[in-house]
Amino acid sequence: MSDEVRRLASCAVDAVDAEVRAGEGDALPGSAVQPWLLVRNLGRVDYQQTWQAMIDFTAARSDETTDELWCCEHPPVFTLGQAGRAEHLLSDVGIPLVKSDRGGQITYHGPGQVVIYVLLDLSRRRLKVRELVSAIEQAVIDLLAAHGVLAERHAGAPGVYVGAAKVAALGLRVRRSYSYHGVSLNVDMELSPFAAINPCGYPGLPVTQTRDLGIFLTPSQAATALADHLAVQLERR
Repeated sequence: MSDEVRRLASCAVDAVDAEVRAGEGDALPGSAVQPWLLVRNLGRVDYQQTWQAMIDFTAARSDETTDELWCCEHPPVFTLGQAGRAEHLLSDVGIPLVKSDRGGQITYHGPGQVVIYVLLDLSRRRLKVRELVSAIEQAVIDLLAAHGVLAERHAGAPGVYVGAAKVAALGLRVRRSYSYHGVSLNVDMELSPFAAINPCGYPGLPVTQTRDLGIFLTPSQAATALADHLAVQLERR
């Protein structure tokens, strides 16, 4: 386990006793703190270790635990959601496949893609799952709009699209009204691994990234901007 994820897992397990709060919590290096939300910048971390840290955080948190966003990238990995079918992995390209407890089908994570994990108390924020999905999608749409790119939702297919091409994918899990997992935004990455899968279970679904849309943000810049847009959306609901 990397030092960053180990520290994160330790912080998660201690959350009940420590009652990590904005301005008081054990924020990781690079974290941005808001009054009601802690944003952790994890860098590039292993998917399975981060997933376990999310589970630990969610199990340990109480009604008083501050909500968090975890911003990161992952080494190359395919993840298969609870609705996923193995046949949507079309070929073996040497990238590991992890069966996850998030919603949705199969997707790819890799360097240059921003992942934001959304660790919220939905009851405290009076949010329904569908409203959270809408807030996440709108945050991505607003980020792209700020750079002159028109993005949209597609009915029945969660995520964000530019034309027919998917630029952001979503997958969530909720336990005891606490959400985890989140959203991935393709920023400046190698897209070829998507050809080895039916992205989100849709054969031939094209994918794109912000760089190819003329938005020249680094993954770190995109993560900060997306977290800011998501915070705005959550405050409005």
